[in-house]
Amino acid sequence: MTERIENPEAFGKVVVLMGGRSAEREISLRSGAAVLNALQQRGVDAHALDAGSEDFVQQLLAGGFARAFNAMHGRGGEDGVVQGLLASIGIPCTGSGVLGSALAMDKLRTKQLWEGVNLPTPAFVALRGDADLQAAVQQLGFPMILKPVHEGSSIGMAKVNSDTDLYAAWQLAGQYDREVLAERWVRGTEFTAAIVGDTALPLIRLETPREFYDYEAKYQADSTRYHCPCGLPAEQEAGLQQLALRAFAALDGAGWGRLDFFLDEAGNPWLIEANTVPGMTDHSLVPMAAREFGWGMPELVWRILETSVGVSD
Repeated sequence: MTERIENPEAFGKVVVLMGGRSAEREISLRSGAAVLNALQQRGVDAHALDAGSEDFVQQLLAGGFARAFNAMHGRGGEDGVVQGLLASIGIPCTGSGVLGSALAMDKLRTKQLWEGVNLPTPAFVALRGDADLQAAVQQLGFPMILKPVHEGSSIGMAKVNSDTDLYAAWQLAGQYDREVLAERWVRGTEFTAAIVGDTALPLIRLETPREFYDYEAKYQADSTRYHCPCGLPAEQEAGLQQLALRAFAALDGAGWGRLDFFLDEAGNPWLIEANTVPGMTDHSLVPMAAREFGWGMPELVWRILETSVGVSD
């Protein structure tokens, strides 16, 4: 159970980590700015720090920070690296620790773990060489989706409908990661479940005219539709929220995060991936779910910051 905090002074001086050097840097800067503004609205002594600066560690050490709100997306910020740094210098941080962050950032190991504990996730093949391409065709069929194993925001992802598309999609994903994942395409409806502490917020149903919910659909397009309430019967939604909580816990996820999944045409759920530092921009899903739950952005970031209390204070 998260300890409730009433006085902003109880948090001490808070650093909002943003930016970094990953492919998601620009999104992280936008998320961080939104978090910083919301925390300051609630009276928190919050300060921005771009983790992509050359003297990032020196600034972190010299800042006198009591805790960190991590708004860094992608490698370096969402994969256990900065979590390990903060733990080693004694600064409590929002979100998952080293293990949970590293597992959730790795799409392949996430799916292997879920499969191992009998949680539903689409069939997949790891692509490490040319021979694996034909193995993917034989095991998954078309269509399939190819993904860099360690990227977020749908960067480097492509839907593959035939043999003629396969090699190009593999090359695209390979520009971002030496490890690439091929996953069986799920025909159905995409949902996302935001988690704060022990609470799964209302589900969001995603709708896009694009091939899938890609980078443009997430951050640029006005054609993407977000349905919250999601339209499912209350009992079914509650069951899916519990599935999301179990899947997040299986990865040692903590603090806050987001689970993405599909319901196929028969109504069966399929877990796709977990995000331990979800976006917090004006297009982002966690703030949207929080609004439906009754939390504005200042209340949301306050609740997330509360989860850092007691982590390593």
